[in-house]
Amino acid sequence: MLSTAVTHRQETALPTPAELRQRLPVDECLARQVDRHRQAVRSVLHGTDDRTLIVVGPCSIHDEVAALEYGEKLKALADAVSDRFLIVMRAYLEKPRTTVGWKGLLYDPERTGAGDLNEGLLRSRRLLLNLAEMGLPLATEALSPFAMDYLGDLVSWTAIGARTTESQIHREMVSGLPMPAGFKNGTDGGISVAINAMKSGSHPHHHLGVSSHGAPVMVSTRGNPDTHLVLRGGRGITNYDEASIQRAAQSLSDAGLCAAVMVDCSHDNACKHAERQIDVAREVMRQKRAGNTGIRGLMLESFLEAGRQDDGNDLRYGCSITDPCLCWGQTEALLRSL
Repeated sequence: MLSTAVTHRQETALPTPAELRQRLPVDECLARQVDRHRQAVRSVLHGTDDRTLIVVGPCSIHDEVAALEYGEKLKALADAVSDRFLIVMRAYLEKPRTTVGWKGLLYDPERTGAGDLNEGLLRSRRLLLNLAEMGLPLATEALSPFAMDYLGDLVSWTAIGARTTESQIHREMVSGLPMPAGFKNGTDGGISVAINAMKSGSHPHHHLGVSSHGAPVMVSTRGNPDTHLVLRGGRGITNYDEASIQRAAQSLSDAGLCAAVMVDCSHDNACKHAERQIDVAREVMRQKRAGNTGIRGLMLESFLEAGRQDDGNDLRYGCSITDPCLCWGQTEALLRSL
């Protein structure tokens, strides 16, 4: 470990993205699968495929064994309902924090608070590889732009969270991503920040970056044509009702943007109560069946066991340690009923 001249900072060497990808490679067959999954997501978002995109899975993954078991169950369900839904598994490896807390498998895989990015990068990429090899499309939240250089070749859909939608760095990153990206509305529930982000992310940019071999470079991007809005409510305000979705779609159209809307059934839309996601999902799908074709997707937080638990030494297997989730039985029953 090398100590810099600034005493409160330490630096630990990491592999370059190219080195990690070489150690845990994506073969040609798997690369084609990821490309097909990305194109399928695009088709739903742009309305050429009338299925509904369902992004579902743990709030954040802390246990790879439980995540793999969940993935096996989800793959079987995805195949069973593939005529109506395009199911993408949430494989969230970074956890944004309002103040402090566990930052996710990528940063602190053993949850000691000490952090170990070398181990986190290796375990995160291995997990994504194992899930992708099941045939699942994968989704994540792009919190650190650098992380996408290590993991992004396995991701079919990505989210920009409410706290980072306003970030210029994240908008520039989205401009160069090869997969569709959903911008969540701001933490106050307003959508203007997300609309501005979509405009920015769809245009070319030149920005500071790091090459796959670790050298500083100027990155030139083409712009991402597959940005869209994710409604997640904010500050106790929900925005999945018919009027809110119609206003959002109209605002997108007025801005010259794709009017595709995804509804996050969790977070403020569920008032932090996992079971309310069921009612939110049913209401949104009711609106879609009634003729609102702008509704293109739902997001659900779900794991093997219901609820959440505090991190510690005696954890319940398959239960979230961050936001509360639906259990697998609730998730399967909900999607089959929809």
